Amino acid sequence: MANIFKSLTLGFLLFFLGKGNAAAQVGMVGQEIGIVAGPVAYYTDYGLRYNMETNSSNVGRGIGLVYYLNFAYKADCDCYARYTYFNDHFRIRAEVDYHEGSLNHFGELARRDSESGRQLRGMIGEVKVYEIGAHLEYYPLSIRDYTAFAYPIAPYVSLGFNFVGYDPHTYSTLGPLEDNLFHTFRGYVDQEAGSTWSIVAGAGMRYKLNIFSDLVMNLQWRYYDTDWLDGLDHDNPQNKFNDMMFWLNFGYIYYLNF
Repeated sequence: MANIFKSLTLGFLLFFLGKGNAAAQVGMVGQEIGIVAGPVAYYTDYGLRYNMETNSSNVGRGIGLVYYLNFAYKADCDCYARYTYFNDHFRIRAEVDYHEGSLNHFGELARRDSESGRQLRGMIGEVKVYEIGAHLEYYPLSIRDYTAFAYPIAPYVSLGFNFVGYDPHTYSTLGPLEDNLFHTFRGYVDQEAGSTWSIVAGAGMRYKLNIFSDLVMNLQWRYYDTDWLDGLDHDNPQNKFNDMMFWLNFGYIYYLNF
C-alpha cells in the first residue's frame, strides 16, 4: 500500500507541476504550490465518541502537499484574467496527504480496575492514512483585491473528495491480542490495509506575506466511506457512524507565476 501511494504522489507532482509549466506557457491560469502540516483528531470506534477525553487524546499528525489553480490571474501576461464571479471567488486545490496516529480507549469503563478496564486500556490502535484529492475553495472576498493587498486576510470555505488508502494495526500491551481482547470487539478487528473515499469540508484563511507568498490556516472535517479506518468496527448500538477526523493545519503557499 505504501508503494502504491508513493507512486501516486510522484504521479501527482509530475502531472500538476508539468501541467503548471504548460499553463504558464499558454496563459491559462495562475498556479500555486505549498506545504501544510498540523494535528489530526480521530473520531473512531476507540473510546466514546462524545467523550471529551477521547476527543482530545486520540490525536495524531498530518502533512500535505497542495497545488492550486488561481483563475484570477493569467500566467502569460502577468495580469489579471477577464473578470467573472467564478474567477474572482474560487480556487481549485489538489492535494496529497499523509497522517498517522495512535488510538486508545477512554471513558468510565476503561478507567475501572477490572479485567474489562485493563483490556480496554491495554488495547492500542495505530492508523496510517494516505489521501489524494481535489477540492473547490470559495472566497467571499475578492481574490483580485486580496492579491493587490487591499486586505491582509482572505477567509474561505471548501468542499471536495479524496481517494484514501489506510493501513491499521492493533495490539495489546497485556500480551497476544486474541487473548486480551475486550469481549465486545471479538470478531470485529481487521488489520488488513484497504482503500475508500472521503468527503472533505473545510474552512480557513490566508494571510498575505508578500506578492509571492501566503500563510494559510485550514480546518478540515473528513468523513470516510468505511468504519474500518482504525481496524475496528463493532456491531453495537453506539456505533452509529463511520470513522471521521478533523485536521487543523498550517502552511506556506508560493505563487509560481507572480
